[in-house]
Amino acid sequence: MAYIISVNASIVKSTGGNCSCDRSPEFANFNDPYCLDVTNNPAAQAYELCALEVQQDLITGTAAIAALSSFCMGLFANMPISLAPGMGLNAYFAYQVVGVNGQGPVPYSLALTAVFVEGLIFVALSILGLRQWLARAIPSSLKIASGAGIGLYLALIGLTYNAGIGAITQSNSDPLELAGCKPSLRDSNGLCTSGKMQNPTLWLGVFCGGIFTAFLMMYRIKGAIIAGILLVSIISWPRDSPVTAFPHTPAGDFSFDFFKKVVTFHPIKKVLVAQDWNITGEHAGQFALALITFLYVDILDATGTLYSMARFCGAIDEDTGDFEGSAVAYVVDALAISIGSLFGCPPVTAFIESGAGISEGGTTGITACVTGLCFFISIFFAPFFASIPPWATGCTLILVGAMMARACTDINWRYIGDSVPAFLTLAVMPFTYSIAYGLITGIVVYTILNTGAWLIMKASDGRFQPDNYDQKDPWTYKVRGGLLPGWLKRLCKGKRDFWRDWDFDAEELRSRDSYAMSLGKKERGSGMSTGPETVLTGDRNWELPPYGNKTDVSIGEMGTVGSSRRNV
Repeated sequence: MAYIISVNASIVKSTGGNCSCDRSPEFANFNDPYCLDVTNNPAAQAYELCALEVQQDLITGTAAIAALSSFCMGLFANMPISLAPGMGLNAYFAYQVVGVNGQGPVPYSLALTAVFVEGLIFVALSILGLRQWLARAIPSSLKIASGAGIGLYLALIGLTYNAGIGAITQSNSDPLELAGCKPSLRDSNGLCTSGKMQNPTLWLGVFCGGIFTAFLMMYRIKGAIIAGILLVSIISWPRDSPVTAFPHTPAGDFSFDFFKKVVTFHPIKKVLVAQDWNITGEHAGQFALALITFLYVDILDATGTLYSMARFCGAIDEDTGDFEGSAVAYVVDALAISIGSLFGCPPVTAFIESGAGISEGGTTGITACVTGLCFFISIFFAPFFASIPPWATGCTLILVGAMMARACTDINWRYIGDSVPAFLTLAVMPFTYSIAYGLITGIVVYTILNTGAWLIMKASDGRFQPDNYDQKDPWTYKVRGGLLPGWLKRLCKGKRDFWRDWDFDAEELRSRDSYAMSLGKKERGSGMSTGPETVLTGDRNWELPPYGNKTDVSIGEMGTVGSSRRNV
């Protein structure tokens, strides 16, 4: 996970943070309102220095929130799951919401406000259990396609200039075109005038950061991604080489002076508590869209990762589909989102790389606590992480995208009502450079296709049924576990010990709805009525025999029910 420190700072730095481009009359002749022309515009050079300070702040902020959130996840939830600003979410935050040098629809400070509010909403959703319910209510095909689409989105970012190897760029005649030329051969729009694919940093990133890392991953060598980033960075640090990360420019001198400090603590100056609470102005509509998208993507990303990692470490209860301490884990994750925004960071989420620690035997919160301590130590190596160039992390984004995109094999391609919405979701994300538009497209198309097919079947009394309808992914809003969490159900029933977990407490199942439960009925003893309206809850009174016998019913090791006399 160490790569997230440099990658996240590099991606968010491209927004410029809360730096402002000087648009005074003396710079008006450059026609560069967003300070993109660093070569000719003196205002752009000053803006670049400010953005480098933002990057240094983000190095500290990313390491700090990763340390705090991971340690708290291990300490309070006892789960071996580490957290940090999420890949994909940071790209959406930087390139779609805020935009390069602030060209997007929402200013940086207002976007941080959206992240802060999202975290508070997640706290409420987690306490009430709605977050878990929403994640389970989303169609399976769209869940899978969202992750794969974000992977393609990351790969596209890794191929561009700002946070990648610079192999492609925008075009006047086509959506994209081949790039890879030296900075001196680019025009004001970033297009190559000549010398395409001749930039040495491009090939350094491809072979040392991409091919080399892929070989290490093929042989399952631990730390493959960080090894590739380190190799490219070390080659790029000498100042007089053609691939140097410190050219003899004001920005290069500023970065090199910070790099020479090696070990130091860099306090967060520019992006600390930078929220703008004027959410009713001209950016209100885009603020709402960004907030909703952050909520949706985080519900899919964080919740899905938490469940998959809990299952991987054997913490999932197969009866309830939940894991011990899930409510605490969700609250920790939600609070980390809000606290991270105070450090200037995009939404924090659980990392799938936590599986590496679990695979080595770390199945308790100690694993996450150790990860948090390692992130804390990295705070004092900010000069090192701030000096990693974008061509060192570009292929990392491509490889992470490849790993995320392999989930496409789990999409139900047999039924059109599932496959078309899923395909549009994963395709629209990179093509429109927006996670939000991909999610909206998938949900709308899924609703139209499946609602239309359901109405036709109802109107024709089942005679007109879509082809392969029997292979459709099942979906219902009546998800297992219900809408409200178990503790709230127990509280509403007047139980004094409502905070305690009971068997089957996380869900209310009708006996006709659970095939697995009906199979285990004989082994678990019975108490289950064969009537169609029997409801199972955490209340075990239905197991007690009639006429008030003082009998304690308990489940033995093999699932059989036994009873023993006790005095009351």
